[in-house]
Amino acid sequence: MRRRDLYDAASGGGGPRLLPWTSPEGKPCYLSTDGQGYLSTLADSIETVQLSMGQELLEYAREATAPGVPTLSATEYRWLARRLTEALADALRVADSRGQRLPDPGEEEVDEGA
Repeated sequence: MRRRDLYDAASGGGGPRLLPWTSPEGKPCYLSTDGQGYLSTLADSIETVQLSMGQELLEYAREATAPGVPTLSATEYRWLARRLTEALADALRVADSRGQRLPDPGEEEVDEGA
């Protein structure tokens, strides 16, 4: 068995959770959890804030680039591009984290048949 398989079997869970923040060096952070507790709740809250901020930024970008709206300066477009890049990175990280926590469809079929 692989190390991850051994961990999953021992913990009874789907493995460590990818957190919505990174270390100071930019490396991913993980939490060994059952989905309860302070850090899990904090991570859920931060994910919600990140997705909400991304949605607000997308609305701003749509308004700022709509036909007939005054053109932004190069500096303003650069700022918008940076913020959109950050929001996309956050959204992809949240999607990856949540995707890792989804049960494997093949395992559900086996469990249902038992």
